[in-house]
Amino acid sequence: MADYLLAIDQGTTSSRAIVFDRAGQPVGSGQKEFEQHYPEAGWVEHDAKVIWRDTLQVCREALQAAGIDAADVAACGITNQRETTVIWDRATGEPIARAIVWQDRRTSAVCQTLRERGRGEWLAERTGLLLDPYFSATKIAWLLDQVPGARARAEAGELAFGTIDTWLMWNLTDGQRHVTDATNASRTLLFNIRTQQWDDELLEFFNVPRALLPEVLDSAADFGHIESSLLGAPIPIGAVLGDQQAATVGQACFQPGMVKSTYGTGCFVVLNVGEQFVRSDNRLLTTVAYRLNGKTTYALEGSIFVAGAAVQWLRDSLKLIGHAADTEKLARSVESTDGVYLVPAFTGLGAPYWDPDARGALIGLTRASGFAEIARAALESVCYQTRDLLDAMAQDAGAPRSLCVDGGMVANDWLVQYLADTLRIPIDRPQVLETTALGVAYFAGLQVGLYKNLDEIAEGWQRQARFEPGRDEVKMQRRYDGWKAAVERVLTN
Repeated sequence: MADYLLAIDQGTTSSRAIVFDRAGQPVGSGQKEFEQHYPEAGWVEHDAKVIWRDTLQVCREALQAAGIDAADVAACGITNQRETTVIWDRATGEPIARAIVWQDRRTSAVCQTLRERGRGEWLAERTGLLLDPYFSATKIAWLLDQVPGARARAEAGELAFGTIDTWLMWNLTDGQRHVTDATNASRTLLFNIRTQQWDDELLEFFNVPRALLPEVLDSAADFGHIESSLLGAPIPIGAVLGDQQAATVGQACFQPGMVKSTYGTGCFVVLNVGEQFVRSDNRLLTTVAYRLNGKTTYALEGSIFVAGAAVQWLRDSLKLIGHAADTEKLARSVESTDGVYLVPAFTGLGAPYWDPDARGALIGLTRASGFAEIARAALESVCYQTRDLLDAMAQDAGAPRSLCVDGGMVANDWLVQYLADTLRIPIDRPQVLETTALGVAYFAGLQVGLYKNLDEIAEGWQRQARFEPGRDEVKMQRRYDGWKAAVERVLTN
């Protein structure tokens, strides 16, 4: 009996595939980083065709590493960087331009103009989101207006829009399925998360033709199947989740009040708030955590645009380190940053500030400042930004008693301990750090009957380590106050 699960985890800087066994243990994987394109300041683009090519390659590598064939896979799940926008020709499958990445800020001026129409509250009530370049709607409109002939072709039904999950499914099914799930749809500013439908008034507001849009399914559903010619046998696609929602599932945060934080390129804190739509008074987002059997579970989310990307900046741009893991040794080598703060607003600041025009700053440098202080400041910035989010969540829905963390950065023990010290709550690190891939694998297994229900999935979650707050609380508060002062110096709004 086929009882392996294939998870495609298409992220902002790399494409991965992981094979899990029925117990949720990874048994084989493949991963490939891809090029980031920065044509202008604040612009970030991806080549969607490269993403598709790499995804297929890493799926083959994962199956080979696991020592299994496609016929041994019960189902595939897809999790993806959200909001990143691809538009392609339905007849040829060719993208009309590079994908505009979620980090991209080119539509800041458009968003400001739309804000002046005073529809922010109206948008938030329907979408749970803010009017920001982060989301897909203004990216879609920009492409239609800037690529010659695109708007007329879109209105004629010749073009298709999708976030990366939709683009991959189109290719995996040989153009047979143009679909997404409710979590990804909820990040476009075009989807009414109360009615769970594309909203005609939102489409009109953003000037986006309905003919572009994919069908929206539950997060565990029949999304079609991977064509047998691609991997050697047809594989049902049983689940799709945006990356942060997938991590929420992978951390088994199925009860209201449970909260997880994922540390990848950015950092994303998601709090399960149950079946009722909850509006934030602190500029957090209300989003779809997942939708099963037509029933929606909502969440509050705070998004930090730069977490692991700050470490990549140290490595790739400043050449201060050779490998991301080098930051832990450097951070441990000094007692403090000695007043140095990095505010990594390379593409603006996310929640709770939402300032797309803010830019990064390295503050407090002296002649004594060196590589170690700067590297430690980069790691500390991740912890301070997480506290910004949790303080806002505490005001909206109550303070969490603990936090589940995941993502590549939390393999760094120093970082997780400093996070516990900054937040003053215990931090739980799971046995499987790649909970984004695990979460969508679980839902794919749920769709094909490998798991009975969410309770069975929750029973499989295992904690690898717990980090308790240790450093002096007064000292930590003083450091956090210094962070807040540093942020004030880069804010533009």
